[in-house]
Amino acid sequence: MKISIPTIPPSFFSAIASVPHFTDIIDPPVHPSVDPQHVFTGNFAPVDELNPTECPVIEGKIPLSLNGVYIRNGPNPRHKPLRALHFWEADGMLHSLKFSNGCATYCSRYVNTYKYKLEEEAASPVIPNFLSGFYGLLDAFRLFAFLLKIMAGQINLMNGFGVANTSLAFIGNKLLALYEADLPYEIKLTEEGDIETLGRWNIDRMLFASFTAHPKFDMETKETFAFRYGRVFAPWLYFLRFDENGVKQKEVPILSIKKTCFIHDFAITRRYAIFQETQLVLSPFKVVMGGGQLVDYDPKHTPRIGIIPRYATSDSEMKWFHVPGLNVLHAVNAWENDDDDEEIVLVAPNFITIENMHDKRLKSSVEKISINMKTGKVVRSILSRKNLEFGTINTSYIGKKNRYAYFGVVDEVAKFSGIVKLDIETGKEVGRRFYGKSCFGGEPFFVAKEAEHVESDEDDGYVMSFVHDEKTGESKFLVMDAKSPELSVMAVIKLPRRVPYGFHGLFLTKEKYIHL
Repeated sequence: MKISIPTIPPSFFSAIASVPHFTDIIDPPVHPSVDPQHVFTGNFAPVDELNPTECPVIEGKIPLSLNGVYIRNGPNPRHKPLRALHFWEADGMLHSLKFSNGCATYCSRYVNTYKYKLEEEAASPVIPNFLSGFYGLLDAFRLFAFLLKIMAGQINLMNGFGVANTSLAFIGNKLLALYEADLPYEIKLTEEGDIETLGRWNIDRMLFASFTAHPKFDMETKETFAFRYGRVFAPWLYFLRFDENGVKQKEVPILSIKKTCFIHDFAITRRYAIFQETQLVLSPFKVVMGGGQLVDYDPKHTPRIGIIPRYATSDSEMKWFHVPGLNVLHAVNAWENDDDDEEIVLVAPNFITIENMHDKRLKSSVEKISINMKTGKVVRSILSRKNLEFGTINTSYIGKKNRYAYFGVVDEVAKFSGIVKLDIETGKEVGRRFYGKSCFGGEPFFVAKEAEHVESDEDDGYVMSFVHDEKTGESKFLVMDAKSPELSVMAVIKLPRRVPYGFHGLFLTKEKYIHL
């Protein structure tokens, strides 16, 4: 028999917090990085869903060859948080722009996760924000109420409690919305340009199942490589491989990771997968004790790069290399040196102020790291000292040597003042575009003109991004010429309303999305 646990109204917590001097002792102030009043302001503030809406082209023309859908993920809290809420932990909302015959249709929808449905029914937050942390007795009380609901059968943890807000991937003919603390959610795009959530992709029926937000697809073998976190005890990481049909193969536990490091991304080459341990660690004990956020900085931990064969059967085949001061959150690409197949090259932004990880204005430099698998020698060179992140490349070059990458010029996390095109071979900037005063964009995304023709130039395509004018409050979408040194604008599309800053996106050709 199920026990009925009454829902505690938000007004209860507000009433307690209003008692003089009580707040400072029982409900202390939270860090600005998780204070909703500080985080979700300006163009980080949430918006409502919007039905498919045609958008006017106000400058230039949309190339007729651009037929498909660009869809971007990002955090968009559905309900006003009761307490702390990190930018990384808000409900996922998908923003799409469908291109067809020179026309564009915009749509935005929440990913209907299990958490989203529970909270829609309750009309308020239900799942505690574990990443954001707990900060006092009121937070502990909310956690206790949550545990009571689990014991009463009102919440089923087997359904996960992720927010599907980080990125998207196309695996086994499935479009997936991703969040690394949960399994992906399958998404459908309609012919009218609408977005539908089909349900959770239950590839693992286990408690606290997870899946990286950055899987890698090999265009030659049609395989997808990924990883997931462990649960309560070691191993802390598992290496995953999926065949062309999206069927998971035998996973490999990475037993040589001895610390719960925060690993957000990885890279692949023709023969290997490359993982990067940073100085960011997970501190669940600190969260439970009310000491703050889950992700913490450990100055005593030396970063390492781990390289494992793509078809390894155990991590006994993995090699680790110490790289002091290298803290990578997003890998741009990796490959094997044509002149020396024992050498692996990795390109990635390195966060040089990682100790200030809760600051929205982290500083980085783009590095090329060469690792000799035989001698263990690691050589690092700086390609750019500019604060660049969210690098994107022609996806047909994933795991292979490429020359060009497009980066956002960081103003603050997930907010970019412009785009820089970097020549990885020479380290020179060969293209740039800044959005102008008070204008900021999201992740730049590269779309090849002729995706199926590998003979075409690597940079023959388009770079695109949502751009917002913070002075006028208007948002637009830019399609730029990826070859041009000025990244010249080919089309400017006026959007029907403001589009908040977000995370990562994906472009699907019409041939792919009509078969979802």
